[in-house]
Amino acid sequence: MILQVLLNVIYSLTFLEKIIQYDKDLFVYLNSLGNENWDAFWMTITNQFSWIPLYLLFFFLIYKSFGWKKGLSLLLLTALLVTFSDQFSVFIKNYFERLRPNRDPSINEIIRILKNNKSFSFLSGHATTSIAVSLFMHLSLKKYYKYTLLFFIWPLLFAYSRIYIGVHFPIDVIAGSLLGMLIGYIFYRLSLELLLKVDSKK
Repeated sequence: MILQVLLNVIYSLTFLEKIIQYDKDLFVYLNSLGNENWDAFWMTITNQFSWIPLYLLFFFLIYKSFGWKKGLSLLLLTALLVTFSDQFSVFIKNYFERLRPNRDPSINEIIRILKNNKSFSFLSGHATTSIAVSLFMHLSLKKYYKYTLLFFIWPLLFAYSRIYIGVHFPIDVIAGSLLGMLIGYIFYRLSLELLLKVDSKK
């Protein structure tokens, strides 16, 4: 019995090491696809301030679809979503303490590094928050507009930019995206309750 448990632990650790190595190999491949001609583009994509026009579009569509009272409630809830997503991502990073690619001595001499972030890598806060907001906006607005699935172009570009500039592994981005979907859905369900309360006060 004890031997079986030990074998299972060893197998699990070996399997995890293989997954991490595959993750690094995939990162090196994706990162190596970059070239100087595209560096400025992806540095712009990865800059959060570059997406301000999209945030303003979200605000406008929410206001247009729900009016000022419900719209303001949803915007405040969105701000809470972003804050929670950001802080929860930081908590996870500090718990796992995975080195970013640009700080990983096993690969940082062979990859393209456009930005030297010093915080931890797992998971990607950019992927988490952008997916969470996109899903929240999609679910909130899909009955008013046809093409809300286009909102997801933002997190896809945003997430890949983190690999391109050398600060996140693919697993960081995938895990962040999955967490973002969960957070976005939870906050959408909360928004339905919030809108009911706003209606009841009329």
